[in-house]
Amino acid sequence: MHHLVDHHCHLDFPDFDAERADIVARATAAGVTTLVTISTRVRKFDVYRAIAEAYPRVFFSVGTHPHQAHEELDVTVDEIVQKSAHPKCVAIGEAGLDYHYEKSPRTAQRTGLLRHIEAARQTGLPLVIHARDADDDMGDLLEAEMAKGAFKAVLHCFTGGVRLAERALALGLYISASGVITFKKSEALRQVFAAVPLDRLLVETDSPYLAPGPHRGKRNEPAFVVQTAAVLAEVKGVDRDAIAHATTENFYRLYDKVSRQSNG
Repeated sequence: MHHLVDHHCHLDFPDFDAERADIVARATAAGVTTLVTISTRVRKFDVYRAIAEAYPRVFFSVGTHPHQAHEELDVTVDEIVQKSAHPKCVAIGEAGLDYHYEKSPRTAQRTGLLRHIEAARQTGLPLVIHARDADDDMGDLLEAEMAKGAFKAVLHCFTGGVRLAERALALGLYISASGVITFKKSEALRQVFAAVPLDRLLVETDSPYLAPGPHRGKRNEPAFVVQTAAVLAEVKGVDRDAIAHATTENFYRLYDKVSRQSNG
């Protein structure tokens, strides 16, 4: 069995505090050998850094989630770029547009996203994009920004429509499947993923949220990316080894600051 990567989890969340070491060990035992714990607030940089430094194959990002965009409008591009120089900081974000909850004003979300795009350009690190119920605005913004200067990015936990997927793929972006693709109601989303080329796919948990299939309604954890990958393999009409190989290769191509050494 090829190893898998969970490129998007939240190991800092209180759900994991009591057993973080066990959760990383369970992931490794399941063949999920590399994890990226994703930033939701730049101000919590030291927390993410400490978690990544504690485990050989855990890495982290720096950025502000759209829900918190209004809280971190004082965070500059330069600060994000400087913090990202840490050896285990391998991505910018997550940043984006969330019109589903709108916990932060749209103007603040947009401002934050534009700053993260510029940080991704300057560093060459991939931008982790959160897009929810904002397909048209996100597609427009990404096209306009890519025309101003190239950057690498992934649409994480993709739940959008086929049009946004097509626009993102045309810009060279990657598209990531979470446990949402395993839900019964997600047939339209599975059809979107059926059309995404194998060399642009990633898998993730977004844990502790969105536990896949058999774990639905329970706390998610990185080991469960195995179930999401299995459903993605069905959707793509390939075997599980093929999906593991493809998504892992894609991870290392996009997150090229991560060394490829195996985990023992």
